[in-house]
Amino acid sequence: MNEERVLALAGVFQGVALAQQLANGGRCDDAAYEASLASVFRIDADSVAGVYGNVAGVRRGLRTLVNQFEEKTRDVAVMRMGVTVLRLERSLSRNRALLDRLHEGIVAAQRQVEHFGLNHPNVAARLAELYATTLSTLKPRVMVTGNPTQLQQKANVDRVRACLLASVRSAVLWHQLGGRQWHMLFQGKQCAMLARGLLTGSTLDNGF
Repeated sequence: MNEERVLALAGVFQGVALAQQLANGGRCDDAAYEASLASVFRIDADSVAGVYGNVAGVRRGLRTLVNQFEEKTRDVAVMRMGVTVLRLERSLSRNRALLDRLHEGIVAAQRQVEHFGLNHPNVAARLAELYATTLSTLKPRVMVTGNPTQLQQKANVDRVRACLLASVRSAVLWHQLGGRQWHMLFQGKQCAMLARGLLTGSTLDNGF
């Protein structure tokens, strides 16, 4: 495990943690949400940290990772979603036609970002539709549980799906960096330690 892989894995877990927040309460960490959505469009970033703007952009994910590898603070639902996303990315990687459709959809959504801005509901709706017509057709499907009231509101479901799309984008990056599922099983403590170090560094960089 190295810092780049930990950042990408933090991106995976940030996306699912945000989806879970939205499903339960209809709200989430706005800065983390924006960084996760922006990562979908940063295909040619110079560095892994650059995919999220900087390390601070994925702090929510780093904190989630630390919690997931500590017995007392593990969230079983978030862990299950994170592992499912990693498996879903493997299914996607074997489907060239769907990969192409996903890429075309992201390019089209980028035009909406330029027109409306990243946080506009139209952007979340476009990304959600893209998720539903591509990734939702693959196995395994990511199961999101939460408050039925929140999961009946289209605008909120759009944001949940947009977060899951961002999570899969990070899973693609994780695999490109040599990340494998067994790393989580056997290198969890090392992962948590590196995540703590990155969190400390990003806090110092931001001056608080």
